[in-house]
Parts: sequence; C-alpha cells; structure tokens
Amino acid sequence: EAGAHSLWLFDPQVVLPTRLSSTKVSSLIERISDPKDLKKLLRTRNNVLVLYSKSEAAAENHLRLLSTVAQAVKGQGTVCWVDCGDSESRKLCKKMKVDLSLKDKKVELFHYQDGAFHTEYNRAVTFKSIVAFLKDPKGPPLWEEDPGAKDVVHIDSEKDFRRLLKKEEKPVLMMFYAPWCSMCKRMMPHFQKAATQMRGHSVRGGLGSSPAESSPLPQRMEIDSCWFPRGRRLFGCSGPGPALSFACFWSSSPQPPQPQVPETPWADEGGSVYHLTDEDFDQFVKEHSSVLVMFHAPWCGHCKKMKPEFEKAAEVLHGEADSSGVLAAVDATVNKVLAERFHISEFPTLKYFKNGEKYAVPVLRTKKKFIEWMQNPQAPPPPEPTWEEQQTSVLHLLGASFRETLKKKKHTLVMFYAPWCPHCKKVIPHFTATADTFKDDRKIACAAVDCVKDQNQELCQQEAVKAYPTFHYYHYGKFVEKYDSDRTELGFANFIRTLREGDHERLGKKKEEL
Repeated sequence: EAGAHSLWLFDPQVVLPTRLSSTKVSSLIERISDPKDLKKLLRTRNNVLVLYSKSEAAAENHLRLLSTVAQAVKGQGTVCWVDCGDSESRKLCKKMKVDLSLKDKKVELFHYQDGAFHTEYNRAVTFKSIVAFLKDPKGPPLWEEDPGAKDVVHIDSEKDFRRLLKKEEKPVLMMFYAPWCSMCKRMMPHFQKAATQMRGHSVRGGLGSSPAESSPLPQRMEIDSCWFPRGRRLFGCSGPGPALSFACFWSSSPQPPQPQVPETPWADEGGSVYHLTDEDFDQFVKEHSSVLVMFHAPWCGHCKKMKPEFEKAAEVLHGEADSSGVLAAVDATVNKVLAERFHISEFPTLKYFKNGEKYAVPVLRTKKKFIEWMQNPQAPPPPEPTWEEQQTSVLHLLGASFRETLKKKKHTLVMFYAPWCPHCKKVIPHFTATADTFKDDRKIACAAVDCVKDQNQELCQQEAVKAYPTFHYYHYGKFVEKYDSDRTELGFANFIRTLREGDHERLGKKKEEL
C-alpha cells in the first residue's frame, strides 16, 4: 500500500528485513527494533533515512522502492526500516514520537543528520527524488517536483535525451542546467511558463546535473540551451528572458542569434593607461615610484563602466610636468601569474604600489577620485592579509603535497574554496576557530585548498569539487565522505568529536577482547 510507511535519513546503507518473504528487499536495508541499536546507528552514521510503518504489509511498496534507492546511495547514506506494528518495535516508535494511529496514516519518512532529527521527508516518493535528497539533504527539490513545471519534459540521462529526439516530431528546446546554478534558477519560471504556452506546438525539455554527477553531454555540445527541429540540432542559445517573449520567439521559425563582433582588447585600443603583463610588471613598478594598478577582466561589466574614468584620469596625470603617479592595468584573465600572486578574486580590483611596495586602496570609481587620491595617497594602510597569509591552525595545502600531508593525519576535514566566494568568506572564521580547537591533537587536522590556484585545479577536479565551499573528510589520506552538516564552529567541532569518540569506543572494545 503506497504511503504506508515512514523514512529517516542517515548514512546511505540499508539492511534486509528478515520476515518479508513475498517482497524482494535489498540486503542494504537495515531493520531496527531496539532503541539502543537505533541510537548507536545515529551515532555512527551521519545521513540516515528511516521508514516507519504501521505494519509489515503497509511497508511493502516503500521497501520495494527503497531497495533500489539503497543501492544508488550506497556509501553515501543509510536506509532503515522500523515496523511499528511489531511488539518489539512499538517502544522504539513511541520513543521516537512516531504516531501512526490515524486511519489514513500508514508510514512516516524521517531524516536524521549527525545524530539528530533533521526533517520529515515530504518530497515526492519517487526513486529520483529520494536519491537526490539522500545525496544532498539540504539541497533544493528537483525541478520536476515543482507543479508549475509539469509541461517541461524532464530528462534523466543522455540515453533518454536521444530517445526523445528520435520519437518527437515537434521541435524541442532543451535547457541544460545545474540545480545549484543561480542563473538557471532565475530562468526556470520563464522556461516552464513558455512550455505551458507552447504546449502542442513545441517541446521544452530540461536535463539537470548534480555536482557529484555531472553529465558530459552539455560539455560535449558546448551549449546552454539548444533548438532541435525533428531530432537535429539547429543551434544553441543562451540567456534568460521573460516567458512571453520566449514563447513568441519560438512560435515562428526560429533564427540563430547573430554572431557577436569580438571586442578589441583594452591594451590594443590605445590611450594613456599603461598595460602590464606577467613579464614586465616588476620592472615597471621599480621604475615608477607611484603606481595605481587596475586588475580587470574583459567580460566584467563593472570594469567596462570604470574604464573610461580610469583612462581620463590617466590622461590628466600622465600629462603633468611633475606627475604624482601613473595608472596601469592588468588583464587578470591573461596574466594569471600576477592574478594569483596578488590574490585577485573579484573585478575590478585596485592595488597601489609605492616604491615597489603594495598597499590597499579605498573604493575609487571616478576620474576625480583617482586624481585626488594619487595626488595625496595619505599614507595608505597596510594590505589586509589573505587567509593563507594569516597565522592560524588551518593547513593550507597544494596539489603536489595534498596526499602525503593527509596520510600523516588520522582525521582530516578539508575545505575546498575560492577566495572570491561569499559563502566561503562567511564560513572561514568558523572553520579557523575549529582548527584552533583541535590544534593540540596530532591526529586531527583542518585543512584548506584554494581551488583558484593553478597548481590546485587538477586536484579539485579529481576530488569532484563543483561548488564552493565543499567539505570532505579523509581518514589517513583516503576520502571517506562529504560533510554536509552545519557550516558553523559547533557543527564542525561536533563532527570531529564524533570521529574521536568513535576511536575511543573501538579502543575500548579491543581492550575488552584482550
């Protein structure tokens, strides 16, 4: 009977119920009846989904579904079953405050994380939704779970995508997206409204990829969205737009977007600003006692807005007989050595060099402000040190030494981050404080990897880092699990203490055996 059981989420592994003879249940599903067993499970697993059922019969359909789920999340989560109709399990259900007394209530699905109740599972009871939830318990629901997206054809794999193109006679507009992508989220409501308006005339399809399971198809096709008339790719398009204009655009024969004329690099435009590179930067700042440098990216809108003001200021300053300084620019997307050396993580970024020494600069955006500040820098304050430059207990690792360093530590929690990432900046103080808490324990380490650095990019790719920050737990250098709990000092500390308590428990058992 569908809807006749409950689920709780912990680590993805499940054990076979012993009394269900008519239903095939995975040996990964663990049947629990003793409160002590459940307590121990919650203490040793950090991602558990528990199914509570009114009876064995009520659990049959859910167990059949969860058997396939358990296999899909093996090593990432645990699936359990508690039969509240069993005399041995009633005490457990009562203790866990599971109430199945209502006539139409036959099952409950509960999720537990880090030994505590996290949430009741109230999303779609389907294989895809439950697997997505177990792999990312705090992540957003799948797009297809949105009732407003009912007219979007949701594709799960490249095989399904090819099958759709082969059988569908109407033109298909595909959107390839990632659930965590902010631009994708903003586009989804417009896309699904267009799907409803154009229903019967064309098809709107969506194929999503999770950070852990990135589909190679969009990368191979090098597209964001694409128009497929009768199974043949016509052209790609990108960019969100209002639902109505989206629908009207595709209601007639679609035309490919006109190719954009490539922009002339700033350095090739001429002007008064000096353009520096990795090769000539150091010599330039030695030869000029006062230099204001703008680190920019060609695609950056704020840089484009600031560029004319910077040029006008340079024209004035460089025309002075007794110049108070010069203005220079560095394309950080080309001159990556300089960008990494000066920890450039956002654009535009200004750096001031006085007699070759680097100093921080206040917010300057206009010709007047540039000139005024260069004429009187007013003893610029010392630059603020980066996280890596600060004296903390966090180990900052590079790709070449990553494995060897982790092998020396029994428990290591690693934070993969990007310096420009606002979520990373928010969590850094908590992670740093946690490292200080355990600094005296030689078996434990809190480490960080800057994925923006060239020498770390291959490592971050190998470790499947798709978003920032990402936290991984390693045991003597071997990856064990992804940390998805609270990103606070308390959350990190509790996770590490659980690992340490597990060591003590295992040691105690060995002593008893001896």
